[in-house]
Amino acid sequence: MFEDADYRLAVVDLLGAVAYGELSAFERLVDDARLAPTVREKVEMCAMATLEFGHVARLHDRIRDLGADPFGAMAPFEAALDLFHAHTAPSDWYEGLVKAYVGDGLAADFYREIAAYLDAATRDLIIASLEDAGQADFAVRHIRQAIADDPRLSGRLALWGRRLMGEALTQAQRVAAERDALTALLAGGIDRPGLDLAAIGRMFTRITERHGERMAELGLSA
Repeated sequence: MFEDADYRLAVVDLLGAVAYGELSAFERLVDDARLAPTVREKVEMCAMATLEFGHVARLHDRIRDLGADPFGAMAPFEAALDLFHAHTAPSDWYEGLVKAYVGDGLAADFYREIAAYLDAATRDLIIASLEDAGQADFAVRHIRQAIADDPRLSGRLALWGRRLMGEALTQAQRVAAERDALTALLAGGIDRPGLDLAAIGRMFTRITERHGERMAELGLSA
């Protein structure tokens, strides 16, 4: 299948998007660690950031194996992802925790959905790269405790979670629409089983439902 230049381009595109997403996750965790209230939380967040950065190297290796430059593969996604993060900069540590759990979860769900239409080796690498580095348990534990200590926090963070959802869906749709190879992959236009428009709608419905589940885990309304 890699003899098909269009399929190879779609795979490189997706690997580049995931790699830049993981690099961004690393940078954000390091930044958010500065807002942590204690040294213990700072260390935990930096440890999670290290795991995220480890994913980048493996994705780069796969891109090189496919004969592409990893930095060139990431470049088309920089503007969209940077814009998303600029629009969703947390104002405090709690918003940062919600974003690390909910925002990264939304992106991971989107990329897993696309990866389902790839060859097994690439699919497995992407799924492994999107595995939670500990953010889920960390965020749920601290957010639930914060709400227990100050119930007024719940409303603000619920609104923040809904904003993240809207921005993340806009970003996902933009990424899929602006990259012809990814659009063709989703639509089944690269000699692969893809999704019709109705199925793409159901895909975004599934992503929305999983967002609601994550918000419930945090003790927040979606």
